[in-house]
Amino acid sequence: MTPTIGPKRHAGQEPVSEIGSAAPASPPTHRVVQVIGLLSRHVGDHLSLARIVRETDLSRATAHAVLTQLTADHWTVRDADGNYGLGLGLLTVARRAESAFPLRRLALTPIREFSARQGIPVFLAEREDGAIVITEVAGTPTLPWIRPGRRLPLAPPVVREFLAWAPESDRETWLGHADPAHRDRLVAVLAAVRNRGYSVERLADDSAPMLEALAALRDSPVTDPLRNRLGAMIADLITIDYLPDELGPANAVVTVAAPIFLGSTVTAAVVACPDTLLSAEELTALGTATREMGDALTAALRQDTTTPLTTVQPG
Repeated sequence: MTPTIGPKRHAGQEPVSEIGSAAPASPPTHRVVQVIGLLSRHVGDHLSLARIVRETDLSRATAHAVLTQLTADHWTVRDADGNYGLGLGLLTVARRAESAFPLRRLALTPIREFSARQGIPVFLAEREDGAIVITEVAGTPTLPWIRPGRRLPLAPPVVREFLAWAPESDRETWLGHADPAHRDRLVAVLAAVRNRGYSVERLADDSAPMLEALAALRDSPVTDPLRNRLGAMIADLITIDYLPDELGPANAVVTVAAPIFLGSTVTAAVVACPDTLLSAEELTALGTATREMGDALTAALRQDTTTPLTTVQPG
């Protein structure tokens, strides 16, 4: 589940963006979201009005009006120095809202424990409105895109663990958005993911700049022959997942992702992030443990109780 290249679906995955970055349908509401979003990224700090204006691009008058109302409603607080932070009113709303997202409540402690056992970062990714959103992160990822709130489009060749168990019509639609050079491979990979229970992202992080440059060239005004050659170079650089006969003594593994089901639909994934070389045995062991973690979270979500999941010890 690694962001790969450029702004076009057919070149890989679209750019990763923060939640709420699309053009706002209601600018006044968006301004409130901007301010709360900024303060939420600086929990424990109080920010000056000048800094809030600078980082949100709001006018001083607008930012002051938004903060005055938020403070009156106890969603923010203003200290003696005139700086702003999150208020207890917002905490109350957030805690009430948690009941609408049982998986996050059920998964937070288990993924932290799983991360500690494996000695690598782990994150939870959930499906929402045709995209995948990172909702919880345990450990300290080496890849900067792994952080809560990051949104990944449900587009090939990534997020395969969300499509491998989907109805055939959904898989065909997803495959229809893939680069033609990747489609046969993706069909084989989806079958392998279903068989073993997890996907593997093998793209080395240092390949991304080259892929982005090639994608930008391909999508610029160039002749068709050159565009086709650039597309072929991109296909050569991207190797999607590992098929069973492709594992060697050392295998580059960025992430290993296993599905979490709600009914028959993959609603989320638990994603381990080794970002290193693993032997075939190490990769299989990590994949098995990640799949078992996904199975445990699926069972907990099905039960949807408040019983702590720490008694479930996958692997």
